[in-house]
Amino acid sequence: MPAPLISIHDLTVQFGPVRAVDGVSLDIFEGETLGLVGESGSGKTTLGRAILQLVKPIAGRIAFRGENLNGNMRSLRRHMQMIFQDPYASLDPRMTAGAIIAEPLRVWHLAKGRQIEDRVAALMETVGLDPGLRKRYPHEFSGGQRQRIGIARALALEPAFLVADEPIAALDVSIQAQILNLLDDLRKRLKLTMLFVSHDLRAVHHISNRIAVMYMGRIVELAPAEQIYGHPLMPYTRALVASMPSGAGQCRPALVGELSSSAKSSSGCPFRARCPYAIDECATRAPILDEIAPSHYAACIRIGAQAPDIDRVAKAGAGDV
Repeated sequence: MPAPLISIHDLTVQFGPVRAVDGVSLDIFEGETLGLVGESGSGKTTLGRAILQLVKPIAGRIAFRGENLNGNMRSLRRHMQMIFQDPYASLDPRMTAGAIIAEPLRVWHLAKGRQIEDRVAALMETVGLDPGLRKRYPHEFSGGQRQRIGIARALALEPAFLVADEPIAALDVSIQAQILNLLDDLRKRLKLTMLFVSHDLRAVHHISNRIAVMYMGRIVELAPAEQIYGHPLMPYTRALVASMPSGAGQCRPALVGELSSSAKSSSGCPFRARCPYAIDECATRAPILDEIAPSHYAACIRIGAQAPDIDRVAKAGAGDV
């Protein structure tokens, strides 16, 4: 593995009484796409925004290439950019596409005059847009084209790290694959590192090298994409995979109930009320994200390196592994 580009240690973000991100520790390695998946309300977007210091953590540390981001984001902002979920809401309707893409260059004084025009044209071509459309306004573009404008703006400063926050959720299904392929191509061609946030496990599986599964502010499973999709360990992840329309894992128990902050307890597993494998001990013993198999981490008290299969553990009636 290359060195981590982003290192997160015990990160906590709180809104009122709710901990949207609860003690997350995570490394994102240079050149990879880390997928972050979970239901709406699981804390995915908040974690992405906290990494970029768009929301302030109450505890924890975030480092970019070993440099602490706390209080030092101004000097590092150009190296870390975001692609937003709604391409229309994230673009100023009073600015042309060319002006939107050029704005970061002007703010950072990286180019002027003809240099800006040439750079905007190159960026539009990079994301598959005709530079001749630079004088059009956002409402004159389709949803997919607007997202390409947002991607071009994010690339303007030649960042090393991108947070893509549900970048296909607001797009037509026919356009989603195009944007996914574009992001994957850009990562490889420009040697980018990316956090790809989505509730769509199929999209995350398609584009990611590794996948982190988030539930109620915590990372509950982390593994290479093929392992998450083919051999999920954590009951929550298994339920997510089972719910996919592809039919993967149809024999596994389906996910029931809804995510609720009232179910959360620091003394036990926050997933226990919805888990078909829950036992009494799940209410009192908090699971820890542990390496169950090589490079495969899961947070469940009922499984371990010697007994990773929750179905077999449950059949054996084991309460602790």
